Amino acid sequence: MTTIRKETNEDIEAVRQVHLAAFGGREDESRLADRIRESAGFVPELSLVAETSGRVEGHMLISKAELVDGQELEDTLVLAPIGVLPDAQGRGIGSELIKEGIRRAGQLGYKLIFLIGHPSYYPRFGFKPAVDSGLVLMQFDVPDDVFMVLELAEGELARLRETRKEKYGELKYPQTFFA
Repeated sequence: MTTIRKETNEDIEAVRQVHLAAFGGREDESRLADRIRESAGFVPELSLVAETSGRVEGHMLISKAELVDGQELEDTLVLAPIGVLPDAQGRGIGSELIKEGIRRAGQLGYKLIFLIGHPSYYPRFGFKPAVDSGLVLMQFDVPDDVFMVLELAEGELARLRETRKEKYGELKYPQTFFA
């Protein structure tokens, strides 16, 4: 049985290995997780591991970012990175991590989660293209359908549309994502 729980300091090396394996030896995601842990945007309750029989098989991190409307900034969340060991993929571990992260983010009072992800995978969790709600991402050059948002607080996207001062609201990933 797989348990989804909050990451501990003892999990950090195992989490690095999960991301290295999940992304073909590329270190970008494991380094990103390390940088986020050291940043002001880190939310410890939203760094989750999937553990089966004492082995960390997956990791997901949701951290703070900012939604910009003119000169006004609002805290929001972004989901990244997420990874599952290759030999544990296809068992729903990634889905369990995402669902639990969404549940915990809502309990903590956050209203939105953004991500850059595959448009055929993330909609099953309620994510939809952010551009449809008048939200843009200027920091990364990605197609509109991969920049997605999930509304945790009902009516939050409508509230943002109604109160927006600028034509678009812009998601700003923190500098942590660019180091």
